Amino acid sequence: MSVDRAAERRADQAAAAEQRRIDRAAADQRRIEKERAADERAARLREQQRAEQQLVQEQQRVEKERRRAERAARRGAALTAGNVYRKGTLALVAASALGSLPAQVLHFVHISPMLLPLPFAIEGAAWVMAAGVAYADERHLPGWVRWLLRGLVGAAATFAASVNYGYGTGLTTAGLSAADAQTAGIGLAAVTLLGPLLFEVRQWVSTLSATAGGGEQREQRRHARRRRRDHRTVAKLADRLLSAAPFGSLSTEDAWARAWAIVHGTDEPGMTPKLHRYAVTSATALAAARRPGPEDLRERIDSGLREVDWVLPTTATVTPIRRASSQVAAQMPTTTGKARGGSGKRPTPPRRTKGDTPRYSTAARVAAAETARRSAVTVKTGE
Repeated sequence: MSVDRAAERRADQAAAAEQRRIDRAAADQRRIEKERAADERAARLREQQRAEQQLVQEQQRVEKERRRAERAARRGAALTAGNVYRKGTLALVAASALGSLPAQVLHFVHISPMLLPLPFAIEGAAWVMAAGVAYADERHLPGWVRWLLRGLVGAAATFAASVNYGYGTGLTTAGLSAADAQTAGIGLAAVTLLGPLLFEVRQWVSTLSATAGGGEQREQRRHARRRRRDHRTVAKLADRLLSAAPFGSLSTEDAWARAWAIVHGTDEPGMTPKLHRYAVTSATALAAARRPGPEDLRERIDSGLREVDWVLPTTATVTPIRRASSQVAAQMPTTTGKARGGSGKRPTPPRRTKGDTPRYSTAARVAAAETARRSAVTVKTGE
C-alpha cells in the first residue's frame, strides 16, 4: 500500500510539474504575443505619423508653390497695359489734385482765412461728381443722369481752373515777370482741368471695355443683330412673348423657339415649309438616282446571261443526261388517254432539222440551265 501511495504521489508531483511547465509556456506565449502586438501597434503608429508628416510636407510644398505662382501672376499682371493705364491714370489724377488744390487754398486764404473750406468744397465737388458718373455707369442709370453729373464736374473744374489761372497771373507781385506769371496761370488751369478729364476718359474706357467684352461676346452680339435683321417677324413676335410673360419666367431663346414655331410651323429653328419641301425633293431625287435604270438592268441581264453560259453543261454532259432522262421516262408507268381525259395518244414533239438552231430568250436559257441541273442531280441519285 505504501508503495502504491508513493507511486501515486510521485505521479501527482510529475503531473503538477508538467502542468506548471505548460502554464509557464502558455504564459510565455501570451507575453510574446502581447509584445508582438505592441510592436506591431507601435510600428503602425510610426508609419501613420510618417505618412501624416509626408502629407503635411506635401501640403506645405503645394501651398508654397501656389503662393509663388500667385506672386508671379500678380507681378505679371501688374505690368499689363490695363493695369498700367488704370493705375497711371489714378496717379495723374492725384498729381492734378495736389497741383491745383494748394493754389486755390492760397488764393482764398489770401482773401480771408474764413474762406479756407471753399477750395476743398470746390475740388471735392468735382471729384465726388466724377465718382457719381462711375456709379451711374455701374448701376446702368439713364443717360441724362450721367450727363448731368458730367456737367456738374465740368462746372466745378472750370471754376477751379479760373481761380487757379487768376492766382497764377497774379504772381507778378511776387517778383515774376508777366510771361512767367501767364505761364504759371495757364499751367495751374490746365492741371486743374486735366484731372477730371483723365478720370472721365478712364471711366469711358472702362465702360466700353466691359460692354465690348471678348471675341465671343462680340460674336454673340453680331449673331443677335443678324438674326433679328434676317427674321424680323419672328423677332417681333418673340419680343411680344417676352413682354407678355412674367419677368424672368421666359428666356430669350425659349421665346424665339416659340415664335419660330408659331410663324413657320416647325419646332426646329431655321427650317421653313419651303426648306422642308426642298429637302423632300432632294431626298426623292437621291432615291431615284440610286434606283437602277434601263441601262443598269441591261447590264445585269448581260451579266446574268454570261453566268448562265458558264452554268450550262456542254454537249458531252447533256447527252448522258438526256439518255438517263429517256431511261427514267421509259421506266415510269404510262397512263392511258382515258385516265387523262384525252384520246390515249401521246403528242409527238415537232421534228427539228439539223440546221435549225432554236433561239432562247433569257428566261428560257435560265430555265434550261435549271432543268439540266435538276436532271444531273436525278441521275446521280439514281446511280
